[in-house]
Amino acid sequence: MRYALLIALLLLAAEPVAAETANEYRFAAAVQALFTVGVRYHYGGSSPDTGFDCSGLVAHVYERAWGVALPRGTQAQRHLGRAVRRADLQPGDLVFYNTRNRPFSHVGIYLGDGDFVHAPRRGQRVRVESLDNPYWRARFSGARRLDPPAL
Repeated sequence: MRYALLIALLLLAAEPVAAETANEYRFAAAVQALFTVGVRYHYGGSSPDTGFDCSGLVAHVYERAWGVALPRGTQAQRHLGRAVRRADLQPGDLVFYNTRNRPFSHVGIYLGDGDFVHAPRRGQRVRVESLDNPYWRARFSGARRLDPPAL
């Protein structure tokens, strides 16, 4: 996994680095999302101990990375921040998909390099996938960028 080295370096850091710019905040959210990879899916779940659903994963990541409480549910999260085009995605952006015949019914967190983290469905674990996967490409509903709290 290409993110393993990044995670290892972060774990070796003696003290956390304070985020001072919007890009550093977004990067911190993307890194926090990577820490959830492998956690089992659990409908309504919002912690690594009990499991995550997609919006619970997003809420957990932003609470840990930024100290902010996001609303639960993709329908509420789809109105946060501002819309961004797929071509303009940056790490930490929320990416939304139509997985239940409803636009914005699934959410993940963009990592960069065309990849995102999400909690897919019952029986699965949080994982990294490509935006260019034909399944996800066909179901892309939009993306949102959150503004960091301290800027």
